[in-house]
Amino acid sequence: MISRICGKIVEKGVNYLILDLGGLSYEVLIPACVMQGIDKSTDGQAKVSLLTYHYYAVEQAKSTPILIGFLNQVEKDFFEIFITVSGIGPRAALKALNQPISLIARAIDEGDLAYLRSLPGIGEQRAKEIVAKLQNKVGKFGLIQDRSMHEKIAAKNITEEALDVLLQLEYKRTEAMNMIKKVLEINTQVSTTEDLLNLVYKQRRLVK
Repeated sequence: MISRICGKIVEKGVNYLILDLGGLSYEVLIPACVMQGIDKSTDGQAKVSLLTYHYYAVEQAKSTPILIGFLNQVEKDFFEIFITVSGIGPRAALKALNQPISLIARAIDEGDLAYLRSLPGIGEQRAKEIVAKLQNKVGKFGLIQDRSMHEKIAAKNITEEALDVLLQLEYKRTEAMNMIKKVLEINTQVSTTEDLLNLVYKQRRLVK
């Protein structure tokens, strides 16, 4: 299973990149919400490093390997949780995610069916299924400031993990620590990083 790919961009399409890996070229499909940050994430030689979601598209008698690329783990996490919704496979998610992840996450959290219906391939029923499945589970994604993140989240206690995520999302350390502190002062029984980040997100929505 291919989990990461690094190479030189030799061709760039609307929703794909062709990467040269020293003689071998790979096609990597890229959601529009990720493609927006590709240029800023390449070096002076047009090289880019992507995390990949690797799966096989099965059609009749053939099975085709497919790579979908992401600039960071948070983007990949959102993609993977998005495809847990009934009827949304990798191809459908690739097509649907044409808006910033933070806006899609907020629409899910707020039950904004109109916004979700505006995503390619998402109708009324599918929008309802997305909200039913993912509402109150995507808080940390609503914190994304839609710029690239490069550091991995280390395995630490939940406060440190939450701080790492917020720093990756380009919040200032002092601001991030204050947000976490305020949440923990009110919610002393938080037991997971995911819950902590969801509460931080909800707190910021109340402040705005």
